Amino acid sequence: MSNKEELDKATGDKTIQSLKFRAGAFGAAVPLLFFVVWAITISVLNLSSEVALVMGAVIGLTLGLLLCKSKWEDYAQGLFDGLAQPVGVIAMVAWFYAGMFAQVLQVGGLVEGLVWIGSVTGVEGGLFVALTFLLAAVFSTAVGTGYGTTVAFCTLMYPAGIAVGADPVFLFAGILAGAVFGDNLAPVSDTTIVSATTQDADVPGVVRSRFKYAITGAVPTVILFAIFGGGGSAAADSAAVDSVIQSVNPSGLIMLIPFALVLILALTGQHLITSLTWGIIVAIPLIVFLNLGSFGDILSFNPDSDAVVEGALIDGLTGYFNMAILILLIVAAAHLLRLGGTMEAITEGLVKWIKNSVRKAEVSIWAIVALLNSSITINTAAEIAAAPFVKELGSRYKIHRYRMANMLDAVTSALGYIFPWGAPVLLGFSTMKTVQGEYPWLPIVDPNAVFPFVFQGWFLVIIMLIAALTGLGIRYEGKNGEELKERPKD
Repeated sequence: MSNKEELDKATGDKTIQSLKFRAGAFGAAVPLLFFVVWAITISVLNLSSEVALVMGAVIGLTLGLLLCKSKWEDYAQGLFDGLAQPVGVIAMVAWFYAGMFAQVLQVGGLVEGLVWIGSVTGVEGGLFVALTFLLAAVFSTAVGTGYGTTVAFCTLMYPAGIAVGADPVFLFAGILAGAVFGDNLAPVSDTTIVSATTQDADVPGVVRSRFKYAITGAVPTVILFAIFGGGGSAAADSAAVDSVIQSVNPSGLIMLIPFALVLILALTGQHLITSLTWGIIVAIPLIVFLNLGSFGDILSFNPDSDAVVEGALIDGLTGYFNMAILILLIVAAAHLLRLGGTMEAITEGLVKWIKNSVRKAEVSIWAIVALLNSSITINTAAEIAAAPFVKELGSRYKIHRYRMANMLDAVTSALGYIFPWGAPVLLGFSTMKTVQGEYPWLPIVDPNAVFPFVFQGWFLVIIMLIAALTGLGIRYEGKNGEELKERPKD
């Protein structure tokens, strides 16, 4: 054994190039396939959670070990190689910073400030639903979390809207649609980060390139909510309205300053971590000096608690721990697809159908992303699973990395908030039930009822399908990464 081989064995630095599985390429796909079936099953049974999904991923990877014909130590090393891939680590660290930033803004009262704007304008019914969509879109774009937006707006804007005659189903749909907008467009969104990093694209460039798609969907969405969002029950009396109005104030709008700073820095080419760091640094003094909250709300030590360290910064981290583990495991499962030849087999099969048609290639990309998002309840997890296929097909046909990232992210951001078994839909449903304890007159919207009316999501899905079928807005990759209108010759 050479010195290098001995060193590799001692340090675990050996890189595995390929693995052999029982049942060939299908055997290599078992870890990810099991995870998808597991995710669908627990979703249908209303048992879905991030921890449950982590368990499904672990079981799937264990099944892969049992099916591996290569040395098990090679399988383990291939698994570790997958876990160590930069895309998973980059996304994980970015989420931690984005989560801390979002929690700090919430401590500063940005949600209450946005709600105050809606509550004092005098709008009601459908106009209130349209306004809710716009505010949810602004907030989700600011903090980069559609899940956090769903919770915050179901807690505050939903009871306010019901009190002023908004239709419950359309109001819930408006909240989800606003979350879709920000999840798709925000530079600090987890789906934006994953879609960019998995396609080797820069976040600011991706955001600039997808703005046109987001706005194209948002304009008719506002109009439809304004037209059809009224007609809710007028059962809530003035006292109910007052109880909602009195719980909010405009002081939190000062948090729009760090929000704007993060957007400006990100869109002018600063690294995402740099942008978020400056947002946090600017937000904390504003909160403390303007008495919007105490420093203890942001970071404190409590020896009597299990965590010992508490506050918004800690909440921002811990809120992503389970998701970070899940993403690393899914990235590893996707890496096993490549090692076992599954990715190559699927790609070659698609290429035989696609031949030299870029349109068919993009339709295939759209279909793969839609299928995985229909199956996996957490959209970021589905995006990670679909990303290698998008990268493989897009690169083969020289589709520009911005276009690939947009195809991946638009469908992912949309479908996660549409299907009744989607995690954010169920999250909003459970939040409404909790809020009903404070407002007994509050109606609860069944997840199956909201399905057809998440307009921003449906428009994004349709827009990207039309773009794939027609080639609308397509750009190709030049030798130096530049965008080209014509496909370069091989």
